[in-house]
Amino acid sequence: MDVLWDDALRGFGVVVLPSGRKTFIVQCKRNGRSQKVKVGVFGPTTAEQARTQALNLLGAIEAGADPVAERRTARAVRTFRQVAEDFMAQHVLTKRKPRTAESYRCLLDKYVLPELGAKRIVEISRADVARLHSKLGATPRQANAAVSVISAIWGWAARREETEFGKNPATRLERFPERRWERYLSSEEMGRLGKALERAETEGIPWIDEEPQSKHGAKPENRRSIFDPFAVAAIRLLILTGMRPREVLNLEWGHVDFERSALFLPDSKTGRKTVILGGPALQVLSELPRIEKCPFVIAGRNLEKPRADLNRPWVAVRRYAKLEGVRLYDLRHSFASVGAGASLGLPIVGKLLGHSQPATTNRYAHLDADPLRHAANAISTSIAAALAGDAPKPQQFDSK
Repeated sequence: MDVLWDDALRGFGVVVLPSGRKTFIVQCKRNGRSQKVKVGVFGPTTAEQARTQALNLLGAIEAGADPVAERRTARAVRTFRQVAEDFMAQHVLTKRKPRTAESYRCLLDKYVLPELGAKRIVEISRADVARLHSKLGATPRQANAAVSVISAIWGWAARREETEFGKNPATRLERFPERRWERYLSSEEMGRLGKALERAETEGIPWIDEEPQSKHGAKPENRRSIFDPFAVAAIRLLILTGMRPREVLNLEWGHVDFERSALFLPDSKTGRKTVILGGPALQVLSELPRIEKCPFVIAGRNLEKPRADLNRPWVAVRRYAKLEGVRLYDLRHSFASVGAGASLGLPIVGKLLGHSQPATTNRYAHLDADPLRHAANAISTSIAAALAGDAPKPQQFDSK
C-alpha cells in the first residue's frame, strides 16, 4: 500500500492499494495521536472534489471536531429496517391485534421498506416520505396507511431516544382524500336477501358457476347448493346485530347470555364489548344446533378453530338476491342505517355497534333526517302560503 501526498495541501493524500484502488484521505493529529480520515474513493470522487472536502475536514479538526468519532457514532445509528423490525416484534406483535400486525407487515414489506429500509432512520426526510406517498397515489388508502406506519415507527423510536420528538418526517404531510364506501340495503333489498337466505337452507341456491357437463353430471334441476345452517345463521346475525364479520365467526357459546339477551365479547376490534340482542337475533341463536367439543357458535370444518370466512355462501346468496357489489360489512352499515333513519339517536346506534368514539358513528348522521324533515316542512309550508297570498302564520319548529 502506497500513499501519495499532495504538495499543495498538507495532510491530504491518496492511498493506492495493490489492486489499483485509490482512496483519498486526510491525515492529522488530534490529542497527540495521528489519525487518517477517509475522504472518498477516486472515480466517484474527483481529485478537486476530494481536495475541497479535505480542506473542510482539516478546518473542522482545527476547530476541535472529531470526524472519526462522529462517523463511528453515525455508523451506530440503525437503519429504518432495523428499527421497523424491532417495532413489529416488541410493540405491534405484543400490544396490537393479529389483524393489525398483519396489516402493518404487509405495508412495510410491500411499500415502505423497499423505499426507505436501507436509510438510517435519522436520515429519512419529509421529502423522502412525501415521494413515497406520492408514488402510491393510485391507491390513496394504502398511501395514507404507509405514512401512518412510518409516523408510528418514528414515534416509537423517539420514545426510546433513537430519534427526536418534533422531527417526525411523516407529520404535517397532507393525506389523500379517501372515498369511504357506504352501502345500505333498502327494505326491498332486505326482502330479497331474506328470501335468498331461506332458499339457501331449504331448496338450495343455483350453482355459482356452471359445472362442466358430463354423462354422469347432475341434472339441471339438481344443480343447486344447500348451505349449512351455520353459514346462513351467520349472515342473519350480521344484519340483525350490526356485528363485524370476524366478531360473528369468533363468537363462542360461552359469550352468549340468553337470560340477559346479550353477547359479552372479550376481545373485539375495540376491546371488550357487549352486544345487546333483539328478539330475532336471539331466535337465530336459540335454533342453532350445538356441536359437541366445538366452542364456536358458527361451526366450521375444524371444530377447534373459528370458521375462516363466509365468502362462498355469501357470494351465492348475494348473486341470487341480485345484490351485486354488496359486502358482508355492508350488512353492519344497513343495521346502523335503519337505527339512524328511525331517529333512535346516534349515541344509541353507536352503543349498539360498539363504537368507542362518537365520531365513528357520525358517518350515519345524514340518515337521521327526521328533525330536518320537520324543519323543511315548516319552512316550505310558510313559503308556500306566502306565494299563495295567504298571511303566513308563525311556525313552531320541532327540533326533536
